[in-house]
Amino acid sequence: MSQIFDFFLDAYRGKETYIIILEAIVLVTGVMSVRYAKKENILVYPTGLVATVITVYLFFRDGLLGDMMMNFYWSAMSIYGWWNWSRKKDNKKIVQISRTTPKEKLIGVGLFLVTMGVNYGVYKWFGHEIEPSNYIDIFTSGLFFTAMWYMALKKLENWTLWIIADLITIPLYAYRGWGMLSLQYIIFTILAIQAYIAWKKSLDKRLLIS
Repeated sequence: MSQIFDFFLDAYRGKETYIIILEAIVLVTGVMSVRYAKKENILVYPTGLVATVITVYLFFRDGLLGDMMMNFYWSAMSIYGWWNWSRKKDNKKIVQISRTTPKEKLIGVGLFLVTMGVNYGVYKWFGHEIEPSNYIDIFTSGLFFTAMWYMALKKLENWTLWIIADLITIPLYAYRGWGMLSLQYIIFTILAIQAYIAWKKSLDKRLLIS
């Protein structure tokens, strides 16, 4: 057990205190955001914004441009999702949990490919050498951005993409020495599985009633 703790804590022994504090804030607000998303609570977006904005700075500082761009996208998409989820008509939510249509699936594939292309271009633009781990975060950035768009539309499939991308990100961040963020994505994976089950039950119940 002590070896596990050492694995997560060793990377922080030489880090500045303010960086550790910022990453701790990201951990707490990130977990809060996913919990709110699971409950279909609009607070998913303000708490998520705190986490993503701080993470943009942390990754830019470490030169992890793919991860930085991913969190920049999340910040922008959080603003859109916040607006979309808050829309009401006759005191009823306009956007309800649903499955993606064939058109939305195609758009999702397009967003996935475009996001990877943009992130690759960012690395080239800044003249950074693209290492194997960078290709992984370019790939996950496409998954994450598409998942975020589906979440803004309350599509059930968003959780499938989150789960896949989270599982890939756990060892990636551990390899890079981001212990708390790696732990965060372990928690994210568990919460995303629970959220998928909760959203599916809600959707099935609504379809049964209608």
